[in-house]
Amino acid sequence: MRRILSTIFATLMLSSLTASAQINLVKNGKAKTRIVCTDNNDTNQQAANLLNHFLELISGTKLPIVQGTPTYKNAIILGEQTTKASHDGFEFATDNGSLHIKNGGHKGTIYGIVTLLEKYLGVNYWANSSYTLHKQNNITLPIINYAESPAFRYRQTFSYGNDDPIYKLWFRLDEPNEVFINNMWVHTFNQILPANRFGKAHPEWYSFINGKRQPGDHSQWCLTNPEVFEAACQQLDSIFKANPELKMISISQNDGNNTNCQCPECKAVDEYEGSPSGNIIRFLNKLATHYPDKEFSTLAYLYSMNPPLHVKPLPNVNIMLCNIDCKREVPLTDNESGKWFTKALEGWGRISDNIFVWDYGINFDNTVSPFPNFHILKKNLQLFKKNHATMIFEQVNGHRGVDFSEMRAYMLGKLMWNPNMDSDSLMQTFLHGYYGAAAPYLYQYHKIMEGALLASNVPLWIYDSPISHKDGMLNKHLLKTYNELFDKAEEAVSNDTTLLKRVHMSRLPLQYSELEIARTEVTDNKADIVKKLSLFEQKTKEYNIPSLNERENRPADYCKLYRQRFLPTTETNKAAGAKVIWSIKPAERYQTIADKALTDGLYGGTTYVESWVGWNGEDADFILDLGTIKEISSISIDFLHQLGAWILLPKGGYYATSLDGKKYEPFGKYEFAEDRDLSVKFVKGKVSTSKPVKARYIKVHVNTLGNCPSWHYGVGYPAWFFMDEIVVL
Repeated sequence: MRRILSTIFATLMLSSLTASAQINLVKNGKAKTRIVCTDNNDTNQQAANLLNHFLELISGTKLPIVQGTPTYKNAIILGEQTTKASHDGFEFATDNGSLHIKNGGHKGTIYGIVTLLEKYLGVNYWANSSYTLHKQNNITLPIINYAESPAFRYRQTFSYGNDDPIYKLWFRLDEPNEVFINNMWVHTFNQILPANRFGKAHPEWYSFINGKRQPGDHSQWCLTNPEVFEAACQQLDSIFKANPELKMISISQNDGNNTNCQCPECKAVDEYEGSPSGNIIRFLNKLATHYPDKEFSTLAYLYSMNPPLHVKPLPNVNIMLCNIDCKREVPLTDNESGKWFTKALEGWGRISDNIFVWDYGINFDNTVSPFPNFHILKKNLQLFKKNHATMIFEQVNGHRGVDFSEMRAYMLGKLMWNPNMDSDSLMQTFLHGYYGAAAPYLYQYHKIMEGALLASNVPLWIYDSPISHKDGMLNKHLLKTYNELFDKAEEAVSNDTTLLKRVHMSRLPLQYSELEIARTEVTDNKADIVKKLSLFEQKTKEYNIPSLNERENRPADYCKLYRQRFLPTTETNKAAGAKVIWSIKPAERYQTIADKALTDGLYGGTTYVESWVGWNGEDADFILDLGTIKEISSISIDFLHQLGAWILLPKGGYYATSLDGKKYEPFGKYEFAEDRDLSVKFVKGKVSTSKPVKARYIKVHVNTLGNCPSWHYGVGYPAWFFMDEIVVL
């Protein structure tokens, strides 16, 4: 009996102590405590205001905010520092009836409040201005004692929460302008020493490519030239003086591949170091020594991805390593392109503890198309952490309409903070929180598509097309299954306008894929395509989808062009099925399709991976045999303009006609003006005559642009041009 009474007494005492240690924030809708800021700085004020914002939403009341010391009882105390957490981390410590949220550095106090709201007060943030919470009149906190630090000191991702300041705080995101001086964080060579300012007087400062100096917007520096270092320092002195508040800046190569200097001096260093990164790191180390109080970030990108053999970056040199060429259907450790990057990452990790990984997570050529890579996010981030990455940029192009953009940003925000979280649980949590009763069907959609992708053995990459997967994860049987699941998802939330709109918007990538695949198939029944196109046009307008790709091509323009380009017209192409006789063939990789692709009636889309035939730095020349003599009044060829892929318009071309294939008469010529527009577009090389001519043979000649111009990414290298359909009327 004594033992029983003793146990009861101990339990009552423990309950009493626990109750007294709990912090009552709100009781019966009235504030029962206060927020104490021990230091009146912006971070503490933001943290206090964030807590009060949600307390008011939950209970209808706010807590008083006061300045004071950490000795307050029964309070939320902000502003103390802790050594138990790193940069952006925080410590929860319950003491004397108060909860202390201590800062490990930078925004740790704010992120402690976010964790408090999410983990203990039941607030969940899903997307831009989208959150859920439980209203209650009484709010009590338990005893909380632990510290938490992020896996990476810098975490950036694309989202469309720019008009929602809470979104960025909730997902603990950084932006370049908060860290990098003057927002100079990538591709800065031409910002520091602009070729249009210095190139004419000092061409020797810029890359030596294919036998000559090539100053240009995307040319690189001659890093072994001592004058370049002195000139860069003069510019940096002014930049640092004008921006004393920040310490980090990017000194990094311009966008473009293999445009590094190949003069004898630079080439010798590259060969000794085993990579062009050797020259870059030597140069950056000189800057890091010259400015020891600054941190210099530089790119390991395309030609400079692999680490040098001998030189090692100084501690204040940050390596921004990019995996742009890798496929995404499996983790980076599991396919050939990923293993190549992983080897480079491990190499950099052996010589540096200051690595910034730029990871790509969406299809840039077709952002509004399925991109089922959710299953690889966790493993890749764990790989980065293991190899000393301290900064992460997940470029997922998260504008409205991108494939499950909200869920992609949600999962990445969580995993960049803690890559050990369970990604499947994160997906399920988001789907249920953001889509409600539609969640089970959308989860099934993702899992079926993920399995279909892996089973197909078709790579997933960032310049992909849905057409690449039309026999795999987007085959007709699977498309039917996906649509059935979306039908069920829509039905499940049909009585909730907000949730239904979210499901509708998430269906757009599937609808876009169906349209893209449909234009590659010859069919007489276009009624269904017309209906789907109208629905896609309606929904993209209703939900204000800004673009369909990285080059800002608008959905309305796509739909208009689809009707003009891909749907049948009353005109009959007299070149349909014509035989092609080559004089100058296309690049080897396109020769397998070239004989039919120019006359098969199927037009290429914005991605050059299908239907297009390309020439690299050479003219095109061939004869078109129509089979019989026909009257001809116009001849035209479609050309692709896609600057980001080094695909430029040719100079122009001409056509000639013949009855016998021996004697040719000029039909006409066309020319193209220089076009620096980054948008993807289709441009016709068309010649018409008022008086029809008779001919069986048509000679087609296209004049190459030659090398890419000085303003282009490929300065000094051959430009591509692509054509698809030849139309003769």
